[in-house]
Amino acid sequence: MSQSSAQQMSVFERYLTVWVFLCIVAGIALGQMAPAPVQAVGHMEVAQVNLPVGLLIWVMIIPMLIKVDFASLSQVKAHWRGIGVTLFVNWAVKPFSMAFLGWLFVRQVFAQWLPAEQLDSYVAGLILLAAAPCTAMVFVWSRLTNGHPLFTLSQVALNDTIMVFAFAPIVGLLLGLSAITVPWATLVTSVVLYIVIPVILAQLIRKSLLARGQAALDAALAKIGPWSISALLATLVLLFAFQGQAIIDQPLVIAMLAVPILIQVFFNSALAYWLNRRLGEAHNVACPSALIGASNFFELAVAAAISLFGFKSGAALATVVGVLIEVPVMLLVVRIVNQSKGWYEQGARQA
Repeated sequence: MSQSSAQQMSVFERYLTVWVFLCIVAGIALGQMAPAPVQAVGHMEVAQVNLPVGLLIWVMIIPMLIKVDFASLSQVKAHWRGIGVTLFVNWAVKPFSMAFLGWLFVRQVFAQWLPAEQLDSYVAGLILLAAAPCTAMVFVWSRLTNGHPLFTLSQVALNDTIMVFAFAPIVGLLLGLSAITVPWATLVTSVVLYIVIPVILAQLIRKSLLARGQAALDAALAKIGPWSISALLATLVLLFAFQGQAIIDQPLVIAMLAVPILIQVFFNSALAYWLNRRLGEAHNVACPSALIGASNFFELAVAAAISLFGFKSGAALATVVGVLIEVPVMLLVVRIVNQSKGWYEQGARQA
């Protein structure tokens, strides 16, 4: 990573993979050394919702959603080709390609090395990860590629709007196609708890801050920015406290689950990038389009996996693997689109 790129990322963002590795170690150690308190936290539930984790997830999601200006949806018509490509990749390709990759690698290629009772759960976690397009870190990736800021903002706002209505049906459809029982009541509750309510609260907070001026909003965002990653890391410590024994018994599980995630990141980013080039879209639109199409709203995926399948599930572990590899893989995609700008613009001019 270049010095200028590093300067545009916070310490949390820049070393997210390191923090996640530390959370793995801390969580496993906590689960082995203090199993009783960990189990006590796990049983603090109301209607299958773990209260400490629910609070942490809100702290994760709401600061990110405060950044989103839904008024920017008025800008979508200016870059309709890039918007169309991103929507196509996010909603018509990505969840379905991940469902296929999950079936291929979890149920076929790696099945004999994975615990049989968790195969369905692993696939479910991968589907949850792919069905939630990125809404927060994509602002970082876009900055690192000199992406069009209004396009990025309008695309994120549009994705969040669609996610409110499409996340549950798409996940339900794909889990059904994968022969996994869909707990619809829990799925709908997860959407309400972790998308609808946070969006409403975030926009109310944003409106209140803007009433005091843009400077008040910027100051608040700078202050609460680290909260999201901090809450995510605390959640991961708890997750690995429950998953620790399974990881100790089968450490290769994480590596095997990373394979379909890596393939879908490179496939979807390349597809979005190529389609934008074929349609003659500007490079500063194609870059965030490709990055949005490749990255995931892993905070929502982790939350939904916990709510639907529980802390100890393979689904929760699969979504955590997405967090583990997000930063290094997306930085590689950033480097590829930056270095291929000449090739891209030559093809876009001919479109």
